[in-house]
Amino acid sequence: MPNLDVSELNVVISILGAFIMLYGVISYKIKNVWYLGEALPAVVVGIVLGPIASKFIDSTRWGSAEPGQQNAITLGVCRLVIGVQLVIAGFQLPAKYQLMRWKEMAICLLPVMTIMWLCTTACVLATIPKLTLLAALVIGSCVTCTDPILSQAIAKGPFADKYVARNLREIISSEAGANDGFGFPFLMLATYLIRHADIPGAGVTHVGAEESGSHGVGRLGGGVGKALEQWVVETWLYIVLMSAVYGVVVGYGSCKALKFALRKKWIDNESYLLFPAAIGLFTVGTCGALGTDDLLACFFAGNALNWDGGYLEETEARHDEVNSSIDVLLNFGGFMYIGAVLPWGEFHQPDVTGITYGRLFGLGFLVMVFRRIPAILMAYRFMPNVCKNVKEALFMGYFGPIGIGAVFYLEHTRHLFPELDAADTEEANLLRALGP
Repeated sequence: MPNLDVSELNVVISILGAFIMLYGVISYKIKNVWYLGEALPAVVVGIVLGPIASKFIDSTRWGSAEPGQQNAITLGVCRLVIGVQLVIAGFQLPAKYQLMRWKEMAICLLPVMTIMWLCTTACVLATIPKLTLLAALVIGSCVTCTDPILSQAIAKGPFADKYVARNLREIISSEAGANDGFGFPFLMLATYLIRHADIPGAGVTHVGAEESGSHGVGRLGGGVGKALEQWVVETWLYIVLMSAVYGVVVGYGSCKALKFALRKKWIDNESYLLFPAAIGLFTVGTCGALGTDDLLACFFAGNALNWDGGYLEETEARHDEVNSSIDVLLNFGGFMYIGAVLPWGEFHQPDVTGITYGRLFGLGFLVMVFRRIPAILMAYRFMPNVCKNVKEALFMGYFGPIGIGAVFYLEHTRHLFPELDAADTEEANLLRALGP
């Protein structure tokens, strides 16, 4: 006699498959008439089918259903989705793009991101109570980066082809890919200043969540000097520089290996087109094991894979639809999951965090206006080759989306601080405010 097996796995893959089929039936209308991508419909479906509504998708019940597993699952999903797509975004840029646009990229990654970070921090301080300046800087760093996945909706597709200049599309795509991994210096500076602050009780280590597998978290003391030392050595040298070098080595090595395999006729069409996804998986896994910045490494790997333009040219000659299909599939799964795990219960807690729906709407409005637009308006005159006038600057400033990259930084930040029951007041208020 047949037995029903309504397991979490069967439910999730059934829902994902059904959504992809339903979306596919009207996908042309969604993309070419309504100018929507996969993200918004997937998030809406995730909300409807998540714990807040129909309860079909609930990651707290997956696997062994251990307490707190949702945070680890969310971080893993974000790393996988972003990492693979950053490799794809990287190789789709023109040959030697980072060398050709080094000045524009330096402006976007240093002064522009710094201004965005500080403006976002000011917005957080103005709307969210119970947060110190350093705690607001931590939260601000999580949403400073522009989302590389949502940015592709601006850089590619029918709307972009019709209305957005090519140079502007390329710099938006390149900036989003690079700054998603380049957000670590901002996050870690604020984190180290909190961790090494000279306050009563400093020096007590809370073992649990660990960064890079070596240091405990909590109030370690040491002062500003110690914080800056850790920031330079661990963040800039180990996390940022090592990730960039590692990504270049993996990507350029893959480029040479593929050229050799093509000459020898050792590689088939499917394997050739799947190589960016394989690089993404390999880089995310190895960088995660090493404790470096897997997102930055993935983007550099994608750029290095197409450094001479050969890989992109070859994929276009082969009419590549594999990587765009992988993009879409990852977007469906990733954003549906994000919709299902949104912390609705934390959006209105006036007695606990002081956060209310009104404050969150106010924060959203302030972030949309002040997070990115002022920085781009101040900087666009120094980037005339990619942003020619105020109209393009306003477009570039407005379309700096916050998406799954912010969720990644949020979940990563949880690992940098002690558990809520072991945190002091400043850390506890920060951890409670992170989710909403």
